[in-house]
Amino acid sequence: MMYSVERHFRKFAKKNTTELPIVKVHFMIRKIMLGILIGLMILKTAPLFSQGRQVISWNTGWKFHKTDIQKVKKVSDTVWSQVTIPHTWNREDMQLGKDFYQGNAVYEKQFKADPAWKGKRVFIRFEGVGNVAKVLINNKMVGEHKGAYSAFSFDISSWLRWDEINTLQVVANNEARPDVIPVNHQLFGIYGGIYRPVSLIITDPLNISVDNYAGPGIYIYQKNVSENQADVSVCTELNNKTGQPQQAALIANIHNREGQVIQLAELPITVTAQGLQRYCQNIQMQKPHLWNGLEDPYLYKVTVQVKKQGNIIDEVSQPLGIRHIEISKENGFSLNNKKIKIHGVTRHQDRWGFGSALSNKQHAEDLEDIRDIGANSIRLAHYQQSEYVYAKSDSIGFLIWAEIPFVNTTTGQEKDNALQQMKELIRQNFNHPSIYVWGMHNEVYEKNAGGYVSQVTAALHDLSKTEDPGRYTVSVNGYGTMERPENGEGDLQGMNRYYGWYEGATTDLEKWMKKLEQDYPSNKIILSEYGADGNIFQQAETLPLEFNPVNGTFFPEQRETRMHEIQWGAISRSSYLVGSYLWNMFDFAVPLWSRGGIPARNMKGLVTFDRKTKKDVFYWYKANWSTQPVLYISDRRLVERTEATTTITVYSNIGVPALKINGRKISDPETGTTAVHFLFKNVSLKKGRNKINVLVKKGGKTYTDEVYWNLK
Repeated sequence: MMYSVERHFRKFAKKNTTELPIVKVHFMIRKIMLGILIGLMILKTAPLFSQGRQVISWNTGWKFHKTDIQKVKKVSDTVWSQVTIPHTWNREDMQLGKDFYQGNAVYEKQFKADPAWKGKRVFIRFEGVGNVAKVLINNKMVGEHKGAYSAFSFDISSWLRWDEINTLQVVANNEARPDVIPVNHQLFGIYGGIYRPVSLIITDPLNISVDNYAGPGIYIYQKNVSENQADVSVCTELNNKTGQPQQAALIANIHNREGQVIQLAELPITVTAQGLQRYCQNIQMQKPHLWNGLEDPYLYKVTVQVKKQGNIIDEVSQPLGIRHIEISKENGFSLNNKKIKIHGVTRHQDRWGFGSALSNKQHAEDLEDIRDIGANSIRLAHYQQSEYVYAKSDSIGFLIWAEIPFVNTTTGQEKDNALQQMKELIRQNFNHPSIYVWGMHNEVYEKNAGGYVSQVTAALHDLSKTEDPGRYTVSVNGYGTMERPENGEGDLQGMNRYYGWYEGATTDLEKWMKKLEQDYPSNKIILSEYGADGNIFQQAETLPLEFNPVNGTFFPEQRETRMHEIQWGAISRSSYLVGSYLWNMFDFAVPLWSRGGIPARNMKGLVTFDRKTKKDVFYWYKANWSTQPVLYISDRRLVERTEATTTITVYSNIGVPALKINGRKISDPETGTTAVHFLFKNVSLKKGRNKINVLVKKGGKTYTDEVYWNLK
């Protein structure tokens, strides 16, 4: 064949290239022949066509009615509202107070089944519906899911009608239930609705699993990780609904960041039609590029293909970040054998005016604020959050604490649901390199060791270690002592401490850390929450000595600021804790509260609920944590003043600031609780308008900040 092709093109060239040198003609002939031969080889080895899965966004064309499904059958279409997913019916009322709607609401979508789906498997996948969801097609129940924060999917193939319009209904209910965690709305509200994306997934009858707790069907394990090599195992779950054993091949491809396949493994398989089947392929990677958190969040991609009779019939991709995480009492937290001090924040998912129905753009904005402040870790409290958040955290390089909403109290009826939600959390997020720990509970208590809470937590730990032996577990206590009977069931112990707010004095945090280290030097303990409320619409020159953190109405911003200045100073000097997480990155809704002058609001955030204002304390942490230059005058919203003598607080991570008031230079400041904390004490203001400005020169650049205060 090669000879005949070459002879043909020699004749063609002889007739049409008489003016070209013979060497060039010969080169052209060889180049054309090589292209044809490569093309023939590709045709020989490539599949004739792909029958891979189809994923269809199903977020438009919905209508909504806030009532029980029995009533829907009796009303006309005029009562329906047209909505787009994500959607929640509590985006306003839950953010204003306790009189929010709890109960059923119905979402409906009509569609025609594509004839191309015949013989396929058709799944519907919901990423999140609050709180309990019933799914019906053509008035027939398909399934029910309990839990507002995890994904779920159903195979709807056998319910479809091919010759008429199908009607899909989702009955959502956001009432707190004793058998579904969280069992109340006390710490945060359970928003009702289909508040995360919906998709249709169409696959071959032989497919990578879609409905095993709505996980990806691919689970990537890694061990013996170093800069020299890493052992990667790609385990794939297959379903065979053809009724007969099927001959196929599994191809696991590892792509680098540029998308090139750098390694692959192919495994011939016979897939029985009885039950879910699991196959593992082992790949040893030499000189892997490690995932190094914020410093270098390098991601590979694993793509698994199912090939049958020369055709790719299914394909799923998942992230791969190769890293080794270890927590020890000797070295604390280490990533790839490098010690890291955890600078952590916590995050609730809701936002003013939107509730929990956020877009990916809004999630990205939150993560960008967290990166801007210089945090390297996020506790996603107190529930599974958007799949986008985990994926984006992988690519940014955050270290993630992921947890289930087993919080606040117990009923004795929630164990099964807690185990279900933990299994969903792990299986759906198993492959994210950002996640380092699974959270089992937060502030649930009992009187006797070995009681209900301990039993449930022990079961959650056992489940977590069975599902994922490579990650840690943690539970969280609010009493700050290891002697609590519900402690000690996880690898790590989290403790929430609100000294200076709910108990004791602000400076007691440092005493607590020293006492705990003295009594329990070998325990791995994390400060999982600390903080105070700060209302930016309330300002105070002098903080009241007495206040009520539960029923009080005056929570000035300065109380939050001063508390964090003191407590982060103490935390930064301690090497005892594995890490610390401030509470909270953003203000959030608590519909059953009425505190601090704003109903239904927890104002312990560093950023306001609408994300429009970064509080003073935001810049305090940015100055301490971030490598970006920060020069910031605190108490800038305390504009109207009555005290002529004051202390001016400045945060600067670029050097000692020079301060001027009305053009008059002020003497050198004192250093506060950290090296970026500068206090200009006993500064005199004049009556009327005062201009306060600071300046630092560094690296050939001049940095400034200024505010204006009025003295009455």
